[in-house]
Amino acid sequence: MIEAALIFAFGCFGLGLLFNLWRIATGPDSADRILALDTMVINIIALLILYGIWQSTTIYYEASMLVAMVGFVSTVAYCRFVLRGDIIE
Repeated sequence: MIEAALIFAFGCFGLGLLFNLWRIATGPDSADRILALDTMVINIIALLILYGIWQSTTIYYEASMLVAMVGFVSTVAYCRFVLRGDIIE
């Protein structure tokens, strides 16, 4: 039963990644692209967690924490670049 739920969740988050990629490619504004990129990071984190559950190992949980930190920093840096034109003052 858990395998069916995992396959369904993999499909849903994979579809979400495709929708985010579409929004990044056709977003009307840069704010939409930033939000889609941040949501894409969240979907990748969810896929890493699901893969860790499927493999019954804890290394993917640690990898998901690293992806979360890098995703947060990259989102903040990209927003600062869009708003101010530079990242480091």
